[in-house]
Amino acid sequence: MTSAPGPAPVPLSGPRFQTEPAELYREMRRDHGPVAPVLLDGQVPAWLVLGYRELHQVTGDPVLFSRDSDLWNQWDRIPADWPLLPMIGHKQPSILYTVGERHRVRAAMVSDALEAVDPTELRSYTEQIADELIDGFCGKGASEIIADYAMLLPLRVLARLYGFSDAQGPGLVTAMNDMINGQEGALAGMQHLAASMQQLLADKHAAPGRDVVSRMLADSAGFTGEEVAQDLMVMMAAGHQPTADWIGNSLRLMLTDDRFAASLFGGRHSVAEAMNEVLWEDTPTQNVAGRWAARDTQLGDQHIRAGDLLLLGLAAANSDPQVRTDSGSLTGGNSAFFSFGHGEHRCPFPAQEIAEVIARTAIEVVLDRLPDIDLDVPAGSLSRRPSPWLRGLTELPVRFTPTPALGGTRS
Repeated sequence: MTSAPGPAPVPLSGPRFQTEPAELYREMRRDHGPVAPVLLDGQVPAWLVLGYRELHQVTGDPVLFSRDSDLWNQWDRIPADWPLLPMIGHKQPSILYTVGERHRVRAAMVSDALEAVDPTELRSYTEQIADELIDGFCGKGASEIIADYAMLLPLRVLARLYGFSDAQGPGLVTAMNDMINGQEGALAGMQHLAASMQQLLADKHAAPGRDVVSRMLADSAGFTGEEVAQDLMVMMAAGHQPTADWIGNSLRLMLTDDRFAASLFGGRHSVAEAMNEVLWEDTPTQNVAGRWAARDTQLGDQHIRAGDLLLLGLAAANSDPQVRTDSGSLTGGNSAFFSFGHGEHRCPFPAQEIAEVIARTAIEVVLDRLPDIDLDVPAGSLSRRPSPWLRGLTELPVRFTPTPALGGTRS
């Protein structure tokens, strides 16, 4: 893989993805245009698609820009313990790397299983678990809301929807965070998650229930147990961490931006506005791997060779100045962001709706239970996880007037 003469490829790592990603993407766009050469761990070359139109082109053409990772022209230099293997998906028979008609049938199976989730039941689950978590710290007058709440709630809800026991939650959280961060422990996290899914499948084969996993197993399309297990890994990872970061990033915005102060005193309209603005300006999913070129082609004035890996720069595309002229203003109801992807491999609509219900309910319950919640540290001291893939806070310390626990008696 080669790039046009010019500035050197940009390492897809380092503190700037944590401290100033928007400025970094602007510099990359200035130096390379809408498609920039980057280097992954181990000096492995790839392309980062920064442009909105170019990203739309890549995600809208699954034939030229395939999800089949077997096409990659770099496999001969990838070691077996490469930490980004879980993100790339080599030899993983999951929905992420299935193509053609098989993918469409498989996506329908996943969507149907998720669409059957009752939204009223989902909101009730989320409220119950949110109240239980808040009961654990509401009497203290202070909390680190990421670790105590945002990082626990989505997984607890999804675990119940899918058929896991609540006791399995902490281990699943640790495993998925390790896998997604792509650092030390990534492969071990993937293995823990895979073993958990296999056990859940065995349990639901023996005793089906009213849950997502049982509905997937009952589908008549003939998917193997390994395929269903892989899809469950994808669904849990994609449903938990980005939703946790959506909650955390939205609360950060509401606690640090005067435009959203009204929501801290009972308003609800600005909760939805804050969540929508986060998807534009501070999206949890920053970059995604990826697509592989099926043949030589041109994209954004770069020569892309057959087998080259293209990473989807969702955050950069959302801020592309060629399509964004409203920098600094509320985005209102405009949902043309790339935060859930695009094309036939985008996040299924039922999964998106589930994530939105969980995140919005989580925020609303916090505001109901802790109406005078405020940031407990200077806003400038808040830091992000050092990951180019997902953007979330390492912590969000808050203070509030201590209140009694509900103890399961929400009025």
